[in-house]
This record gives sequence, structure tokens and C-alpha cells, in this order.
Amino acid sequence: MNVRTPDPNPGWLSDDDLFEARGRLPMVYVEAVPVRLDPLGFVNEVGTLLQADADGTMVRSLVSGRVLYRETIRAALLRHMEKDLGPLAFPQLPVSPVPFTVAEYFPSPSHTGFTDDRQHAVALAYIIPVTGECSPRQDALELTWMTPQEVMSSDVQLEFSGGRGALIRQALAFAGVGN
Repeated sequence: MNVRTPDPNPGWLSDDDLFEARGRLPMVYVEAVPVRLDPLGFVNEVGTLLQADADGTMVRSLVSGRVLYRETIRAALLRHMEKDLGPLAFPQLPVSPVPFTVAEYFPSPSHTGFTDDRQHAVALAYIIPVTGECSPRQDALELTWMTPQEVMSSDVQLEFSGGRGALIRQALAFAGVGN
């Protein structure tokens, strides 16, 4: 018989425990490239979040977040899509939780091209079609929908932080854009 008090936040670490864990082992993340599709299933818009970084510089980012202890990949994707795009985004999760790529982030520049100054992180990256109305999360200033050509432009690519511009390029190549 279990007499322990249930944890009110199962799967979450305290700030101190998270800091300690980030210094000792890679963190598992999911990242999603939100897209809108045309009737034939081709990508016609890509969603990016515009936010200020710690220095106040405006940067573009994607839907992203940690996978919690005992949480499935699909549940993590849905949780972060709803958190970052709002409850009415209506993401269409993939039938199979196989990512289009695995991005490995390091706290300093490395051969992967992906950086996260907080930690070593392994991110499973997905392309997620969205059919509903989106409202960006509180720390994002806006959600911008762009054509694949616009998001691939050099000006927009420079606005991504941590190598996420490369992740967008990989996602669009995986989706057959530009072929």
C-alpha cells in the first residue's frame, strides 16, 4: 500500500534540481515546426514565434519543450503545441512518433550547429500541421505565418537562434519543399 502524498507536479523538477540535472546529463526535448497545408498536403505556410531573448534581441523560435518523466512523445508534442500556440490551434499529430530529424544542442558552438547555452539537449524534431486558430504563448510577441520561400530567405534565417534556421531548412527539405 502506498501512503506517500501524491506529487502535485509529477514529472517536474524544482529549479535547483533542473539546474543540477542540466549540468550532468542531456535533456530530452521535442521541437515542432508548425505548418499549414494546402488541400493536396503541400506546405504553404510555416509558423514561427517571435520573442525577445535575454539580451532583448528579437529572435525567431519554434514550438519547443522538455519531455517529462513518464510522458509519451505524442503527449509532449500536444502539450507544447497547445502551450505555445493556444488551445484552439488543433495540431494534427503524426500517426507515428518518428521525427524528421534529431537535433543535438550543446552549450557552446559545436559541429552540430545547434546551441543552447543552458544545457546539452537532444531534440526530436517534427513537422506538425495546424488547422485551427493560433494565439502565441505569453513570452512570444507574435506568431508569424510565412511562405516557405519567405522563411528560407537569408534575412529571416538570420533571425533564428541556436541553429533553428537549419532546422527549418531540414524540415522543408523533408516535406519536399524546393524539390
